[in-house]
Amino acid sequence: MKNRANRGLPAQVGAGLLPTAQQLLLPMIEGIVHTRRELFAWIQQVGINALQELFELDVVEMAGAKGKHCPARSHYRWGAAPIVLPFGGQRITVPCPRVRAVRGGEAQLRSARHFRSVDAVPARVLNQILLGVSTRGYRHSLEPVPAGISARGASKSAASRHLIARMSGQLREQLRRRLDQLDLLVLMVDGIEIAHRTVVVALGILADGRKVVLGLWLGSTENAALCTSLLNDLLERGLKVDGRILCVIDGGRGIRKALEDVFGDLAVVQRCRVHKKRNILDHLPPTRKAYVSRMLTEAWRSDSATLARRRLKTLLQWLESNGENGAAGSLREGMEETLTVAKLDLPGALRTFLVTTNAIENLIGTSRRISRNVKRWRSGEMIVRWTAIGLAQAEKNFRRVRGYRHLPLLVRALRQDAVKIDRTEEAA
Repeated sequence: MKNRANRGLPAQVGAGLLPTAQQLLLPMIEGIVHTRRELFAWIQQVGINALQELFELDVVEMAGAKGKHCPARSHYRWGAAPIVLPFGGQRITVPCPRVRAVRGGEAQLRSARHFRSVDAVPARVLNQILLGVSTRGYRHSLEPVPAGISARGASKSAASRHLIARMSGQLREQLRRRLDQLDLLVLMVDGIEIAHRTVVVALGILADGRKVVLGLWLGSTENAALCTSLLNDLLERGLKVDGRILCVIDGGRGIRKALEDVFGDLAVVQRCRVHKKRNILDHLPPTRKAYVSRMLTEAWRSDSATLARRRLKTLLQWLESNGENGAAGSLREGMEETLTVAKLDLPGALRTFLVTTNAIENLIGTSRRISRNVKRWRSGEMIVRWTAIGLAQAEKNFRRVRGYRHLPLLVRALRQDAVKIDRTEEAA
């Protein structure tokens, strides 16, 4: 009985403290919220007052001080009229003084002309959307305007128009960007499916280790024709492929055929090991997946391509002897291309980076995250527009690839033809 009483004491004390804490904290929280609202209102009112002062300075510069005679003046005051200006992510209507030339004709104030030309509303809409705000909730994400000031341009339809205008500009820049000055060393190509359409994306790695989004192309499926159109577009925009380049792909036949058709022998293909392992394991029952996964990892971690090939062939024989013909066929298909980078004798960090398509998968993942708020895809242009803005946003956070200081070794290996496949050994 004594222990039960002791156990009940803290609960009674806590139950008494909770209402007291609420009584103390709730007024404090309400005060903070009220203070924040008043602070925003004060800042915006200061901005409106500063705007009016700029207008008045322009008027004084053009027409002189109010109430003072100036025979040599070239302009004179002519009342006031409302003017619409961008302010705080929307458009507000404020009174603006009017000035008329002595010889006739109204003159526009310099500050009013400047604020009209610098329209930050589309950029604000885009930034809010990238932060996860929907066009429907855009109005509620803005700070309220000061009392007595009318505002517009924050509705769902207006936000959509601003968003399209901003994204269309970035899309044109992305698709027309010249590629003449890029020293391409590695090419990664992959596709993203949106609304039953496929967008193929190309990511380049330059000789200095920088990653660059090269382009994108929209089609129905990830087929050879779609990938060929993308690669030809890169060449038309000036992409130079003077020697061998390493092409890291996930194993799609359309991408593989397009690389052969466009680049021929200059394309040195490395199959993504993550995708290859996934495809192999999909053919196996759960009881054998762990063993095969471990054997694949050990084989690909081998010190040389020769040892890795020997281990993979041993695993291939084991699969065939145990009746796993589907997994064996998946391993056999493209097995040699999973060892391409292993033949180049590169340092560990760089070798690990180049044997997977993780770089372009992360790029596509950023594009998916940015477009997650889209509920209805209206056209292919909309798909391309959202994909492009996602790629551009991801490109801002790009860093050099791991082990980029060793990329000259990759250049030397490609030039020395060190990746030529030994057909006799592969057939054996």
